[in-house]
Amino acid sequence: MGIPSADWLVRPIGPVDEAEVSAVLAERFGVTGTVHDLGSQQDRNYRVRTETGDYVLKIANPASDPAALRAQCAAVERLADAVSGLRLPRAHAGVDGEVVQRLSAGGVDLVCRLLDYVPGEPIMDSRYLAPPVVARLGELAGRVVAGLADFAGVEQERPQLWDLRNALTVVETLAPHLPDQERAARVLSASRAAHTLLEPFVDRLPVQVIHGDVTDNNVVCEPAVDGRRMPVGVIDFGDLGLGWTVAELAVTCASVLHHHGAGPASVLPAVHAFHAVRPLANEELDALWPLVVLRASVMVVSGQYDTLLDPGNSYASVALNREWAMFEAAVSVPAEVMTAQLRHALGRPSAQLLPVAEHTLLPGLPDDVASLDLSVSSEELHTGRWLAPDAETVLARATLTAGRTAVRTRHGEFRLTRTTVDDSVPAATCALGVELHLTGPTEIRAPWAGTVTRHGDTGVTLHTGGLDLLLDGVDAEVQPGPVVSGRRLGTVAAREGVRVLGIQLFRPCVTGGRPPRFAPPELAAGWLEVCPDPIRLFLAPDAPDAPSSAPDDAPVSARDTQQAVMETELLERREHSFATVQEHYFETPPQIERGWRHHLVDTRGRGYLDMLNNVTILGHGHPGLGEAVHRQWQRLNTNSRFHYASVVELSERLTGLLPAELDTVFLVNSGSEAVDLALRLAWAATGRQDVVAVEEAYHGWTYASDAVSTSIADNPNALASRPPWVHTVAAPNSYRGRHRGPQSRRYAPEAAARIRELADQGRPLAAFVCEPYYGNAGGMALPDGYLRQVYEATRDVGGLCVADEVQVGYGRLGSHFWGFEQQGVVPDIVTVAKAMGNGHPLGAVITRRDIADAYRTQGYFFSSAGGSPVSSVVGLTVLDALRDEDLQTNAREIGAHLKDRLLELAERHALIGAVHGSGLYLGVEFVRDRESLEPATEETAAICDRLRELGVIVQPTSDRQCVLKIKPPLCLTRRSADVFADALDDVLTHGW
Repeated sequence: MGIPSADWLVRPIGPVDEAEVSAVLAERFGVTGTVHDLGSQQDRNYRVRTETGDYVLKIANPASDPAALRAQCAAVERLADAVSGLRLPRAHAGVDGEVVQRLSAGGVDLVCRLLDYVPGEPIMDSRYLAPPVVARLGELAGRVVAGLADFAGVEQERPQLWDLRNALTVVETLAPHLPDQERAARVLSASRAAHTLLEPFVDRLPVQVIHGDVTDNNVVCEPAVDGRRMPVGVIDFGDLGLGWTVAELAVTCASVLHHHGAGPASVLPAVHAFHAVRPLANEELDALWPLVVLRASVMVVSGQYDTLLDPGNSYASVALNREWAMFEAAVSVPAEVMTAQLRHALGRPSAQLLPVAEHTLLPGLPDDVASLDLSVSSEELHTGRWLAPDAETVLARATLTAGRTAVRTRHGEFRLTRTTVDDSVPAATCALGVELHLTGPTEIRAPWAGTVTRHGDTGVTLHTGGLDLLLDGVDAEVQPGPVVSGRRLGTVAAREGVRVLGIQLFRPCVTGGRPPRFAPPELAAGWLEVCPDPIRLFLAPDAPDAPSSAPDDAPVSARDTQQAVMETELLERREHSFATVQEHYFETPPQIERGWRHHLVDTRGRGYLDMLNNVTILGHGHPGLGEAVHRQWQRLNTNSRFHYASVVELSERLTGLLPAELDTVFLVNSGSEAVDLALRLAWAATGRQDVVAVEEAYHGWTYASDAVSTSIADNPNALASRPPWVHTVAAPNSYRGRHRGPQSRRYAPEAAARIRELADQGRPLAAFVCEPYYGNAGGMALPDGYLRQVYEATRDVGGLCVADEVQVGYGRLGSHFWGFEQQGVVPDIVTVAKAMGNGHPLGAVITRRDIADAYRTQGYFFSSAGGSPVSSVVGLTVLDALRDEDLQTNAREIGAHLKDRLLELAERHALIGAVHGSGLYLGVEFVRDRESLEPATEETAAICDRLRELGVIVQPTSDRQCVLKIKPPLCLTRRSADVFADALDDVLTHGW
């Protein structure tokens, strides 16, 4: 691999006078136009604007071979024929018919070409790249190598700088010249380690002509409807040459790593997409990550060297930080781990078997070792116990106190006890070893022969060929050096009355170092393969608590594989058995199995801030509510036709929270049932059926509640399919409706006029139904006085006024307990649900006694579970907690702080058109233009996806689906509100 440095240590050419460029264009190509220097690392590129189109004049470095430039043009033509729809820089022949033309500039003989200017924008910055964008990069790389698979137009006689077959030599040659020798040493070390891993495959990797630089800088993009820049073309074929096919993908993957929020796992969409176009062989998968490290290393040393040669080259100097970030990300995980992760991602995990232990690690250990369940579904970690720093120790001690002599943790388990909340980065939750908690001294023996080293005061490592056994918590009795199988190593150490032995197996990586104790979920499969389960060293296969889920000859990452399979199968089972019209959030939803207060946790221990869940107003896992339900369920649960206290107490509590005339309660199962019943009450009381509803509203899914639901987001045919007895008035949207700002006062008289007009037409109302705070639009206040005028008109024609408080009531507004209070009115009927049961199916209709009695004309009313003892206790406990925990005040104070934060974001981010709402009933509306108010619908969905990656759950609302629906549990803290605002700022700043 030796390379004479003169062949590739290329000094960049200086700028060429624009007058000379214009002369060359006219003389050599017959083209006239304006020119603009585009910059380059070693060549000179000029954009040429003419009346007939745009071009790029590429003036090649003197070191460039004209034959190689012709080959680049031929390769572009090959791709133009082979790859449909790909934008490419096709060459234009000069006046003499040659695509390569000669010129002289500054006394130097140069060559140039005139290429099509490829429309679109490169990804020149380090903004976030979404998985679909990364996948498109990988797909383009795959399509390029597939299109060039049989291209033979390159005669590569001398080694090339960017050919990764020469990477180590390039790094070793340039690193000594770098001004920062500490960084140079790191790059050298990483390159040599990567080369060591690569060497077994170099003679087996396919070689072909490759582009060599299908990267973020060398693709052109068009904005998709969601605002993401999607690659549509490939430019700059200056690195075209022979190389390993898989190197094309490695180069692409490396370019992803400097982007905001990127880590090694960020490249997986590119690998999948490349593999779908051009399948990767096993040896190519094994070579891929070492090549990524080598590419990043070459980028660092070459970039630094270019700035030494040409200090004024801003193109090269600006890239230095990006190149270092790329390198840091590439080496942040051992290459062996990433290789295992890549194999797992493509369904090819390695089947590496463990050596058979010749002696038991802990010969005095009993067979009945209990295992701690520290998973997300653990029954021992309710009520937030998992957040305590000593949660694992407390559970282990409780088990030992109950009579066990030993208790262990589980390898490969995603531990809830390691979950963090309000964190944009997923916590390392996957256990790569186990801990044994013991009551008494226990001897430790070497399970096989090897060499002992010591780490720390109580650490012992047994090195055996390609496997290390790491033990922590040992009173060691052995000196460093060789030991035979069965040699006593020491006993489990006692520290503050606790004996805990940490056990971890590890296949050493070429970069050295100890493995972490836990891995983040996105890299769990890779780490589990290099850190296999040590349980067979101390627990017999037939022991009572021994795991039996994976066969002994399964790959060591089997547990993580099974976890992924189970998650995929569960979603498939849902689609098969659960009607798909009952949609789920997100295209690939996390499996949420735990909630606590205003946080959710998925099965891999990823914590999420729940900014969406207005159903659980108290928060998830409320201990008082759980205990109350448990007690009542043990005592009695039946239906409200029986006589018991709780149904009376709940009814009295509800009427006590409302104006005196609203004195009668119906208890139901849901908001839909509540609205349905409210309309039936109005029909019975008035003897009429016509109802006026507000446009863009949602009230439920039963026949009557669906009929008055006018939101086309929930039902695209809502306006066309409503029955003739439903009439609508304009949505009183003061931001984007018919009347805006101060003119929104016109909505109320227009609605009142419509109600009177219907009466004049012989269709007087039975009811007017409306949310007293405009929820479906994103938490928007009604114009001042709106309900007062509309209620007056409704009552003038003999109708009843229904306030749908299902979403907005129960203190969520902060300033008022009920939404109608903000309008200074008293409705005839109030409906409530959602928050009323904190997730339990419970709702209510509260009205006047005369209206309730009128229902007798329709028969009797009964709701099986609505007023059951359990449901009634739930309702009472929720009201108690709202009062005792002062959650309405919290909604007012934290909501005001959060709204201020969001308004500040609106000053800096043009996408935010408005911030609506009050308390913890807020909406952030996204628009593409603040004048036209064009909804940013697709952007909103993409922003929600990115926020989920940052650990925040939120979803769109409104008929245009361009408003972030912000309705968290009322226990939201100031810190969590800031976490949400910071995450949204991150997304709007760095992209989605």
